Amino acid sequence: MALGASRRLADGVVAVETMTRFALAVLALASGVYTYLGARTILDGSPTAVFFAAIIYSASVSVGIYAFWSYMARFYPHVTNRTGRTALLGVMAVGAAMIMAMSSWLNAAALAGSAAVEQHLSETVEDYTADLDRAHQNALAAQSLLPDIQRAGERFAQLAGVERQSGSLTGTTGSGSVVQLLTQMSAQMKSLEAGINASREQVNDLFTQGQKRLETMRSLVSAPGNIEPRADQFSTEAVALTGVITSLAQTSIAPSIRRAADDLSLGFIAPVPDGAAPDLVNRQNQVMETVKASVASQSKALAKAADEILSRPPVQERRFVPLSPAAAVLTYAQDFIPAWAGAISIDLLPGVMVFILAVVHGAIRKQEQALPFADRITAGELLAALEVQRAIAANGMSLEAATARAEARSEAAAEAKADADTDTEKPNEARAKDEHSDEANNITSLDLKSRRDRSHEDR
Repeated sequence: MALGASRRLADGVVAVETMTRFALAVLALASGVYTYLGARTILDGSPTAVFFAAIIYSASVSVGIYAFWSYMARFYPHVTNRTGRTALLGVMAVGAAMIMAMSSWLNAAALAGSAAVEQHLSETVEDYTADLDRAHQNALAAQSLLPDIQRAGERFAQLAGVERQSGSLTGTTGSGSVVQLLTQMSAQMKSLEAGINASREQVNDLFTQGQKRLETMRSLVSAPGNIEPRADQFSTEAVALTGVITSLAQTSIAPSIRRAADDLSLGFIAPVPDGAAPDLVNRQNQVMETVKASVASQSKALAKAADEILSRPPVQERRFVPLSPAAAVLTYAQDFIPAWAGAISIDLLPGVMVFILAVVHGAIRKQEQALPFADRITAGELLAALEVQRAIAANGMSLEAATARAEARSEAAAEAKADADTDTEKPNEARAKDEHSDEANNITSLDLKSRRDRSHEDR
């Protein structure tokens, strides 16, 4: 049964040999086609030059893959010693790495290059959206100071009105020095308020422009069609959006508020008291000192709030870097693992067939070694042994002489075969010698059996 099983395995190897070659050719051709599609995305020049360069490169890849796996399928299953198999495994690992380097990443670029570029554009849109929002928030941060400035301006205006009508501060009605000072402070607060309101309108206009740019960029990401023209238009929109974000960063009124806050206290100019009586002059001086202290407090609060706004990290200018499909596949490889798996499998699937053949040949050798010599000898070998035996009986040649002649012929045939064969087939020479020695042993056993039969007949 073991002999029949080994023969069935050997017949199976012969039967699938054509299919193995066909599968290697198809896989090599598929890898070459996808390599051609991927190579076109990274080559520059005229369309004709790009076409022929990609064709030549993909053809070289196909031939290299087919030749490499053909060699491995032909030699690896028949190498039995550990040193030889280890060396071939090392060669296989190096060859697989070279195949992935020259073909697999281009296959992945052909399979998922456009999707990878779209992924790059999508993430860039998200980054620009975050930059626009942060620049908008920084520009509007000064708007939070508007209520405080409005209250301060209204308070100064109300004090001036009360002093003018009832003289509640100095005890004397009329528009004197105190009223003029309070009116002056109220006008300064109104000026700051007007500047903040004007800045809000400009910030809103810029933010609206930025949102329109982002909408165009999002539509380019999700639009159908070839990715290259969309990527070029996306780059144009990105440059325009960068200008909008920079303008938003420069539109912030916080620095102006900080300078105005310093002017309130440092540039405080109190008018000369205009009271006719010395007592009124003293009251005016006291009220103006109080107003000065209030202005200093207000200036300090505005300066602190403006410093907090200015301490925010500015939005760094972002540059859009276009990526080719091949570069995008490498950059976003973790997002396209199925495409990478398919591209690598096309190139390395023949290795599975090589290991299958190695396992089958190993099983055949193991089963044949477990059989006795009588089960392993073929009909041709048996007929040759019988012919030698008859020659010995007819010529009266001794067994030793016949064995020596058989060994000499075997050595001569082995030397002639070694001259014609390659170094990889040298293990077959030792196998041939073993087979001839087995034939000699078989001849010896047959001769001894023949002698015993003759002696038995004589008796």
